[in-house]
Amino acid sequence: MVGTTTAVAAARLRSREAFSVVSSGQDLCPSSAPASNAGSECSGIEFTREDVDALMNEKPKSKNKFNYKERCENMLDYIKRLRLCVKWFQELEDSYLQEQERLRNALNYTQQRLDELEVSSKNKEEELSSIIVELRKNLASAQEKLAKEQAEKLAAVDSLAKEREGRLNSERSQASLSEDLAKAQHELSSANQRISSINDMYKRLQDYNASLQQYNSKLQSDLSTSSESLKKSENDKATFFEELCTLRGHHNSLKEQYASVKASQEEAMNHKEVFSNEVVCLRGDLQQVRDERDRYRVEVEALTVEVVKYKEFTGKSCSELDHLTLKSNELEAKCLCQSEQIRTLQDKLIVAERRLEASDLSTLETRAESEEQKKLLSELQIRLADAEFKLIEGEKLRKKLHNTILELKGNIRVFCRVRPLLPDESSSEAKVISYPTSMEALGRGIDLVQNGQKYPFTFDKVFMPDSSQEDVFVEISQLVQSALDGYKVCIFAYGQTGSGKTYTMMGTPGHVDEKGLIPRSLEQIFQTKQSLQSQGWKYELQVSMLEIYNESIRDLLPSNRSSIDSTRTENVNAKQYAIKHDANGNTHVSDLTVVDVRSSREVSYLLNHAAHSRSVGKTQMNEHSSRSHFVFTLRISGVNESTEQQVQGVLNLIDLAGSERLSKSGSTGDRLKETQAINKSLSSLSDVIFALAKKEEHVPFRNSKLTYLLQPCLGGDSKTLMFVNLSPDPSSAGESLCSLRFAARVNACEIGVPRRQTSIRSLDSRLSYG
Repeated sequence: MVGTTTAVAAARLRSREAFSVVSSGQDLCPSSAPASNAGSECSGIEFTREDVDALMNEKPKSKNKFNYKERCENMLDYIKRLRLCVKWFQELEDSYLQEQERLRNALNYTQQRLDELEVSSKNKEEELSSIIVELRKNLASAQEKLAKEQAEKLAAVDSLAKEREGRLNSERSQASLSEDLAKAQHELSSANQRISSINDMYKRLQDYNASLQQYNSKLQSDLSTSSESLKKSENDKATFFEELCTLRGHHNSLKEQYASVKASQEEAMNHKEVFSNEVVCLRGDLQQVRDERDRYRVEVEALTVEVVKYKEFTGKSCSELDHLTLKSNELEAKCLCQSEQIRTLQDKLIVAERRLEASDLSTLETRAESEEQKKLLSELQIRLADAEFKLIEGEKLRKKLHNTILELKGNIRVFCRVRPLLPDESSSEAKVISYPTSMEALGRGIDLVQNGQKYPFTFDKVFMPDSSQEDVFVEISQLVQSALDGYKVCIFAYGQTGSGKTYTMMGTPGHVDEKGLIPRSLEQIFQTKQSLQSQGWKYELQVSMLEIYNESIRDLLPSNRSSIDSTRTENVNAKQYAIKHDANGNTHVSDLTVVDVRSSREVSYLLNHAAHSRSVGKTQMNEHSSRSHFVFTLRISGVNESTEQQVQGVLNLIDLAGSERLSKSGSTGDRLKETQAINKSLSSLSDVIFALAKKEEHVPFRNSKLTYLLQPCLGGDSKTLMFVNLSPDPSSAGESLCSLRFAARVNACEIGVPRRQTSIRSLDSRLSYG
């Protein structure tokens, strides 16, 4: 990384020193030249801005203007110095590109390293955050479970305490009931004993009563016996009354005996009453004992029912107590397990916090390193922007010098544009067109493969299929500007039918982003015309449009403005349009309609009218094929009131008809005649190019109307650019190869140095073709 930074800084220093020659005008010492220049032709040559400006503004000096040999030698020497300057700038540009590549590599490496560090830090932060979140969730769930378990445990302990208290109360009540039962049983036994004793006494009393009854019956029998004896005695009294006297003494003894018997009878009656009272008392006691026995029996039965209920309740309480005991044991075990889990989670949390602290430290280090990388990246970006700015400036200067050399050499500039594949074209086949990526050919090279053989070509600019209309116009905008500066400018599109020529020149109507080169050129000219008014410039613009159809010229504009809105009719055959060139290189087309325009809207209106009037037909290769060569000409006359400078410029924008093969187009009838006329005119254009490339004395410009019309553009003092349009369809590889070969020959042609026209514009001058 340090080596890369050192190399980038060294290259940046070298490029900055080298470019300072142009930017500040200081001399370039040999030690500060780029390393790649060592051993090259211009390694010892120094250039400053003054040298470059002097070289650009240098005019050929010759004592005798008719001494062409001396002028050619001076021009060759001038071109050689320009080439050395361009080569020096190219080598400088190569050093800039190498430095830019190194800076981009260092920037990409730093950006990649920074992205990797950011991604790793983000991944670590996300991982640790997820671990912490998960641990916090686990801890929260464990704490919730622990709190729930503790609440359940407390509830269970409370219920257990209540059960124990209830059990103690039940045991106490059972003990008191047992005591009451024992007392009741004791009282019952004592009552039973009393009942048995009372029963015994009752039996004894019954026996005694029976004995008393027996005694009573005996006494009654005795009494009856006594009564009978009394009656007998009374009878005997009467009988023995007489003997009473006699037996008075004996009577006294009997009286005493009777008194004793009567006393014993009274005593027996007293005993009987006493015994009767005792029997009544015993009967009352017996009834009371029986009532007490019944009451005790009811109490015993109630106590027995309560004892049964208590036994049942005690059994349930025991089972519930056993269940609660088991549950309490399970909860205690679960609490122990949860405590272990909590301790484990706490240990993990401590470890995670330690890892988080370590990650925070590493994140801080990573952030510090990231800040350093960002600082380095910003510095590299600044250096890269500086290098890109210098590269852009160098590229502008290189283009300016390159265009100057091309103008001095008189070469026709060639741009190549490849259109995208259409939906109905096959994209599964191998691509026949590729674009080299080397620094020398980047943006300028194109390769075509046919039958396994590769054909490389290099042009001034190559536009790939993804290039927009805006990208294309940016490259030719300076050329369009030259028309306002008083130069003759010609831009024409060449290629096979269906390759995108009309799209490049005209664009798609109704789509602002897809406007072609003609509408964009007119917009730029009118905008520049408006901006130059503040500098004292006033411009007059004239437009004409024609087509060459079957070797005949047709005017696409009506002779009067009122008929512009009318529908298209057949072209007036009475007019014969003739092409004439004057000694100044201007071209006149007789009887051609010329329209003064003041805004781009008017020109757009005329363009739409001309597009509807142009000859278009359908072939097998293109549904809307242009069957004629379309020529748009804008004549510009400008005058500066403050400097009294006058300029005259011409802008020719040409959309050529497409070349096609009869075997592919399937043209018949009128289409066949059109195809033959188009191919003949394009063949004549090819003959002209071959003659110019070989520098032949005779160039066959008169072989067709097209080449004769383009004679000032191809062989005069005009700035000429050709667009070669290609189709990427593999079936069109042969036609594309022919177009590229033709474009390469056009690019090698030298037509002369462009000349700025500052002549005064005549009032009745007609439109000229540059």
